[in-house]
Amino acid sequence: MTRAPRPRRLPHAVVFDMDGLMLDTERLALRCWTIAIERLGLEFDAALMPAMIGRNSRDSRALVLERHGHDFPIDRLMQASQDTYDAMVARDGVAVKPGLVALLDWLDAKHIPRVVATSTRRTRAEAKLAQASLLARFAALVGGDEVEHGKPEPDIFLLAATRVGVAPADCIVLEDSEPGVRGALAAGMIPIMVPDVLPPSADLLARDPLVLPSLAAVQSHLAALPA
Repeated sequence: MTRAPRPRRLPHAVVFDMDGLMLDTERLALRCWTIAIERLGLEFDAALMPAMIGRNSRDSRALVLERHGHDFPIDRLMQASQDTYDAMVARDGVAVKPGLVALLDWLDAKHIPRVVATSTRRTRAEAKLAQASLLARFAALVGGDEVEHGKPEPDIFLLAATRVGVAPADCIVLEDSEPGVRGALAAGMIPIMVPDVLPPSADLLARDPLVLPSLAAVQSHLAALPA
């Protein structure tokens, strides 16, 4: 098994995941999914929920239909979950992960561009980042609906690198989810995992990726690298 690369110098660009990495939204999304299931009175295999973390809506939809059959009202469920999420965010706002703003400020000072690569569809991702006053902090954004294959395939990361004009090997990817880390590795990039809801699996740890506890720790690690 090939060992995951580690950062040896400052990157030419940093690719950021969104939910669970920058925005503290993964637990909220899981809660809204559970509420929607209960409101619709559906039988649902809760073991599917962790498997959907980090994946786009198309792939999550396929996972549910594979488990529950093609007559399962997945579109109603996904819409109900989204409506619940939107209502909660309109009421309470979205929490930004600790250390994010300081990390972005530090990258600004180092003139290192940033790009978002999120499984969320583009228009919704733009709205979420704008609401958190983060959209203008990034040079580019790639949504999950802009690529044929979602994470853990490399498509979204390769497109992100293209949009900032940086070779994949010169990009560091910040991810909270295992599909994201695997997609970054498949793209030939250098991942740093900051786990959120789920810890890395033993299988992923066997590849020895860099795993850090917070975005503040990411900044400290990057600051110690040579240019």
